[in-house]
Amino acid sequence: MTAAAARTRSDDSPDGTSGGGPGGGRVRRRGGRWIEHWDPEDEAFWAATGERTARRNLALSVLCEHIGFSVWSLWSVMVLFMGPEYGIDPAGKFFLVAVGTLVGAVLRVPYTFAVAWCGGRNWTVISALLLLLPAGAAAAVLEPGTSYGTFLLVAALAGVGGGNFASSMTNINSFFPLRRKGYALGLNAGGGNIGVPVIQLVGLLVIGTAGAARPRLVLAVYLPLIVLAALLAALFMDNLAPVANDTGAARDAAREAHTWVMSLLYLGTFGSFIGYGFAFGLVLQSQFARTPLQAASLTFLGPLLGSLVRPVGGRLADRFGGARITLGTFAAMSLATAVVIGASATASLPVFLAGFIALFVLSGLGNGATYKMIPGIFQALALGRGLAGEAAAAEGRRLSGAAMGLIGAVGALGGLAVNLAFRQSFLATGSGTPAFASFLACYAVCGTVTWVVYLRPAARARRAARVPAADGERRPAYAEV
Repeated sequence: MTAAAARTRSDDSPDGTSGGGPGGGRVRRRGGRWIEHWDPEDEAFWAATGERTARRNLALSVLCEHIGFSVWSLWSVMVLFMGPEYGIDPAGKFFLVAVGTLVGAVLRVPYTFAVAWCGGRNWTVISALLLLLPAGAAAAVLEPGTSYGTFLLVAALAGVGGGNFASSMTNINSFFPLRRKGYALGLNAGGGNIGVPVIQLVGLLVIGTAGAARPRLVLAVYLPLIVLAALLAALFMDNLAPVANDTGAARDAAREAHTWVMSLLYLGTFGSFIGYGFAFGLVLQSQFARTPLQAASLTFLGPLLGSLVRPVGGRLADRFGGARITLGTFAAMSLATAVVIGASATASLPVFLAGFIALFVLSGLGNGATYKMIPGIFQALALGRGLAGEAAAAEGRRLSGAAMGLIGAVGALGGLAVNLAFRQSFLATGSGTPAFASFLACYAVCGTVTWVVYLRPAARARRAARVPAADGERRPAYAEV
């Protein structure tokens, strides 16, 4: 199949219709750049046109999601500029950061639906332009004397950046074949996650050169970048017609128990990453008496390493299985948390930094591994229900794409929980140690669930849906989870 045959767009004809793919039907589309036929599991199609198209959409998705993460984590940087003249104590700053985390988590659900409602490319443009609201509002209010309620409202607007992740992952999941999903989704998520340390580096640069009284310089960097990202998405991304209008996929995914099991595991990995990323600077200021410049010079390290390693987690999951890597991650995160607890209790900053940065790296590995598990689980379920070949692959893409948004929303609530735990811990004891103890318990639960549901031999034997293989033998559908 040639690229011209596989790919048709809504602007190919003057009346806004496009060819309906192999069936020859005509479908009215609005918004330009529609692909009517998409079959990434077909290796000939993938080699001829699919991979090139998928990679282009992945690159632009990473750019837009990257800026979205930066805007979502905007207030983790802005609070470093808010000195005593703002009249906000550490507990108030933790809550200021947490409110944006909450809004971002909630928005991930409608953002997931948005890809089906109006197309991945169209929604990427819209969601990128929405980032102008929190960035512009922050530029308008950031000065001493502004009421705390106003700061809370503007911080809540930053949640639109958190919603971008759900729609981006749902969209990119549909572009890639199952054998490439671990790496593609890890790269998409990792490139987006890097938005957290990048805005922290921008904040460090501003504090180090212009001083802590110039927070608007950070926003002056991001406002034009938002416009540029939206423009590039409009010009070069594509909508997939097979994904559009399937709003029932999210309902079907929500009925599947594995969606909620994976939500718990993602809460433990991504929830840790985003929660720690937002709270790291405040913990250093509140517990170790670091100045804004000293805190900013350290806070980017953990999120940066955790973001860079996320595709590695996807690669390892592609090779060894997502469940095995996820279980190993939770075991290692438990050990790193124990190190942090000891360092927190003894006020050892070097050991604390080593343990905390290890948590970022491990949570990044876990992020990539858990997102590899999701498409494998849903394709296995489709095989177990009697589907085969492209029908099973299409059903797996359909449900896993929808599930990713729901799982991402629950995972983001972990970031809220982290910041609220730190807020309560500092209010009660003036230290983050009790919060870390609660995180240790969470990792123990997540590791146990991973083992019981996906790795325990007896559970695998009960769950495995056995389907006919090409050679006539029967194989467990869950083998690649």
